Amino acid sequence: MGGRESKIQELRERKELLRQGGGPDSIAKQHAKGKLTARERIDLMVDPGTFVEIDLFARHSCTDLGMDGIEAPGDAVVIGYGKINGRSACLVSQDFTIHGGAVGLPHLDKIQKMIDMARNKRIPLVLINDSGGMRPQEQHAGLRGYCEIFRKHVITSGVVPQITLVMGPVAGGPCYGPALTDFIFMVKGTSHMFIGGPPVVKALIGESVTPEELGGARIHARISGVCDLACDSDKECISKAQELLGFLPSNNKESPPYVDTGDDPGRTDETLSEVVPAEFYKPYDMHQVIKRVFDNGYFLELKPDYAGNVITGYARLNGHSVAVIASQPAVLAGALDSNASDKVARFVRISDSFNVPIVNLIDTPAYVVGTKSEQSGIIRHGAKVLYAYAEATVPMITVVIRKGYAGAYVAQGSKYIGGDLLFAWAGAEFSIFGVDTGMSIIERGSWYKEQLTAAGDPEAFEKEIREEYQRKYIDIYNVRAYQHYDDIIEPGETRPTLIKALEVLSGKKVEEAWRKHGNMPV
Repeated sequence: MGGRESKIQELRERKELLRQGGGPDSIAKQHAKGKLTARERIDLMVDPGTFVEIDLFARHSCTDLGMDGIEAPGDAVVIGYGKINGRSACLVSQDFTIHGGAVGLPHLDKIQKMIDMARNKRIPLVLINDSGGMRPQEQHAGLRGYCEIFRKHVITSGVVPQITLVMGPVAGGPCYGPALTDFIFMVKGTSHMFIGGPPVVKALIGESVTPEELGGARIHARISGVCDLACDSDKECISKAQELLGFLPSNNKESPPYVDTGDDPGRTDETLSEVVPAEFYKPYDMHQVIKRVFDNGYFLELKPDYAGNVITGYARLNGHSVAVIASQPAVLAGALDSNASDKVARFVRISDSFNVPIVNLIDTPAYVVGTKSEQSGIIRHGAKVLYAYAEATVPMITVVIRKGYAGAYVAQGSKYIGGDLLFAWAGAEFSIFGVDTGMSIIERGSWYKEQLTAAGDPEAFEKEIREEYQRKYIDIYNVRAYQHYDDIIEPGETRPTLIKALEVLSGKKVEEAWRKHGNMPV
């Protein structure tokens, strides 16, 4: 074998050895936990044959405290670029088969390299986290490296989509990396995120807790709101990430990709009148409305288990991506509390960053009131919704299904906050509150009490005033002077109405006065 051929053969052998990660035994242990390896995850994520790995030969240089002679192929992280659904993307996948995915300085440098590449090349970034954390021997290098990563996530935010798939442990300061990206998906039973793990919690506060109880996917999907989607397996997690990317553009200068869904843009659905009860006090599931309005009934819901009084996710109208924000009357009557406000505000800002038009389906009585709500900071959290909508520049279309009441209606795409077009179903109401609440306030006033005392028939007087209140202040036809809405439509016309509105707003451009940035309430 000639000199060149031997060198090529050596290269092939070295690459093959490095691609084995921690070796067969470690890979078997990874599989036994129900987890895929770093490269298996990338292979599932990208289109076949498109992934190009870089920095395969990176290795740690630490020789302290037993690190001398320790092999860590690629320093326990795989990076590179490939295509997802035909579009280029940068990928990072930590390799738990190599010393538990232990992190050193080269590991962190590789991650930084991909964040920079994604931002500079204007393509999405997918990060797959599965690491036991920083090597103690390189902790000071780690402090520097992670801080640099955090800053790069921040300056990349709003430039290209950043999606984190947590497929193993993420503990301590590294948790803030995923938290600074746009979306976090987790896997039930195998992924965990916490600032301090169970041993740390036990040592510091004496609490005994399992990793799942402390920071499992279910906890972050239902209670903390950190997780956007909790999946049943690595494969499902990757599949959902691919779907999500299909709704988003590659960067903030592009429009979302168009998909020919085959659904008739003129399709109407008369069953919408049956799905939504005419009686305002009766709950219903807004998912049934979403299913009937958007293309083929498909909806990628995000944070489905968190703040269920509002629904957020992506769908398509005549093949075009839209961000859907909908009241959920089946939970808290669709009123906004602090958690729901945060959920809405963040989703509006992410969607606006990446030029995805916003469609609001509103049926809400108000922000939640009461001692508990005030103490949770409803004023501060509710202001986030107002701020996010007022700042958004994408097309915003709103449909009021039944109730458009008070601040929760004003905040979510009303014409006064910056909504472009607003349609109301026949029978919908616009008001500060419903007739019962309004009358309860009027009845406490001295004028009402005097008139009631003087009335020959108090019962008839009460009925007359109630009807007058309904007619003057709530009836949809009599509030038209205030221009709450652009048109009143039949429920069955919702889909074609939205599609036509989206078409006319497609060229929307907003030029605002220059500023460094606003001061959003946080």
